[in-house]
Amino acid sequence: MADKLQLQNKSVLISGADSGIGKAVALLFAKEGANIGIIYHTNDKDAEDAKDEIEKLGRKATLFSGDVNNFQFCKMTVNKIVSEFGTLDILINNAGVQFPCDDILDLQEDHIRETFNANIIGMILLTKAAFPHLKMGDCVINTTSATAYQGHKQLLDYSATKGAIVSFTRSLALQSKSKGIRVNAVAPGPVATPLTEKTFNQKEEDSKKPPLERNATEEEIAGSFLFLATDSATQITAQVIHPNGGLIVNG
Repeated sequence: MADKLQLQNKSVLISGADSGIGKAVALLFAKEGANIGIIYHTNDKDAEDAKDEIEKLGRKATLFSGDVNNFQFCKMTVNKIVSEFGTLDILINNAGVQFPCDDILDLQEDHIRETFNANIIGMILLTKAAFPHLKMGDCVINTTSATAYQGHKQLLDYSATKGAIVSFTRSLALQSKSKGIRVNAVAPGPVATPLTEKTFNQKEEDSKKPPLERNATEEEIAGSFLFLATDSATQITAQVIHPNGGLIVNG
C-alpha cells in the first residue's frame, strides 16, 4: 500500500517560488500532493520552468507575476487561487531581495526602501489578503534568516527586515490562536541560491561555513517548510526552525 501523501489536495500559495528556496519548497509540496500558486516578480522563464516541473508531478500550478508590495495584486492573486483551487490552505511568504553594501554611508535610500517593501511590507500585505480565506488547521510559514540573529556586515537593511519577520511571525501567531491557524518561520543559514550567487558573485553567501562545513542545498531547507505544513507540527506555532548547519543562535 502506497504511503499517504502529506499534503494531498492542499492549496498552497508561495511567493518567490520561481527559483531558489521557494521553488524547492514548491516542488517538494507538489510531490506531497499539493497544488501550487507561484508568485514571482519578473523572471517569466524561471516561473514557467517551475510550473512545468510541478505539472509533470501531476499537480496543478498557476503563475502570478507582480509585486507583493501592491495590495491590490495580493488580493487578486489570493482570490484567483481560491477560485481555481477551491481553497487556500497554506501560505508561504518567501519573496525577498538584498543589496550588499560594505558601508552604511553608501547605502542607497531606494535600495533600503525596496528591501523593506519586498521582504516585510509585502509579506504583511500578502498575509492580510490571504487571511480571510485561511481556516482552522491551516498555516502560514515565513522565510527569515540566520542574519536576523547573527547580523551581516554587508546586509544591514536585509538583516533588519529578517528580524522584523521574526517579530511579525510571533505576533501574528498570538493573534491567530483563537482561529486555529499556525504561524511559523524558517531561518536558513548559508545556502547557495540564485539570489546569493547574483548579489555576491559567488555560490556561497559567506566564506565562513557553518559547523557542518558546507552550505545547505535548497532542497535541504525545503524539508523544514514541509514539516511545519504537515500534521506533524500541529503543536508548533510562533516558532522559528533553524536549518543552518549547526550555527548557534538564540531564538
